[in-house]
Amino acid sequence: MIVARDREQLAAALFGQSGRRGVVMTMGALHDGHATLMRAARSAVDHVVATIFVNPLQFGPGEDFDRYPRTLDADLALCEAAGVDVVFAPSGPVHDPLPLVRVSAGPLGTRFEGAARPGHFDGVLTIVATLLNLVRPDVAFFGQKDAQQLACIRRMVADLAMGVEIVGVPTVREADGLARSSRNRYLTPEQHTTALALSRALFAARDAAPQGAAAARSAAERVLADAAAQPGAGLAVDYCALLDEPTFAEVDEAVGAATGPAVLCVAARVGSTRLIDNLPLVLGDPSSAVPLSATAPSPAR
Repeated sequence: MIVARDREQLAAALFGQSGRRGVVMTMGALHDGHATLMRAARSAVDHVVATIFVNPLQFGPGEDFDRYPRTLDADLALCEAAGVDVVFAPSGPVHDPLPLVRVSAGPLGTRFEGAARPGHFDGVLTIVATLLNLVRPDVAFFGQKDAQQLACIRRMVADLAMGVEIVGVPTVREADGLARSSRNRYLTPEQHTTALALSRALFAARDAAPQGAAAARSAAERVLADAAAQPGAGLAVDYCALLDEPTFAEVDEAVGAATGPAVLCVAARVGSTRLIDNLPLVLGDPSSAVPLSATAPSPAR
């Protein structure tokens, strides 16, 4: 495995490769969820590139950029075990100085996570576009756990004709259901238990999904409300939203016959740690389907 610490070393490492190239982009503090992405890439392409870079552009004021875990030695060991060929782990900024021209996520990036973290998705898309240009992959692999990020990346690649296939890989969970995240290490054992309310809410929605959109979202909200009401829980729910995945517009629950695939997204703070999770659902009785695309408003509204 080759480790490139700057753009020139990356270009040299990629020179002469033939066949299909895939990339997995990370901010380090790697866990089995990242390894799953790398293994998916390994099975699909001839050359796997992983990037490890804590992107300052996607952190807002007061967020955890300075304390975000940086564990390069362990990260490199995980990459090698997962079959990565080249790791791009720049020793300094990818953009130096910071870019004057940046990518905008548009209306898709201003809702939900974008509302809670203004400018976050602009920062994500700017570094993703830069890394795509540096690595020049045929395929890029991203976790479905960051559903809105995945939607923004897919839209950017389509709208800007980048010619890269974007593959979403299912969320990897702990044995107790908690979605794997680098931020889980901030949780105390008690907070970890509290955080399980997010996945329980999603699974409750999945069980209620055959009854329709309103039933699915209500089932999730009940679980979250009950958990937040527990004394000393320290759970503060930001949102619980049922969305049409391609547009990230909320499903119109007034259209009772709306059926088909959707995604339920939740975000909450457990103590000082902000966690997100989501789960794809199939709403209603497919035999009487009204496509969600016919009921979901434009994301620009």
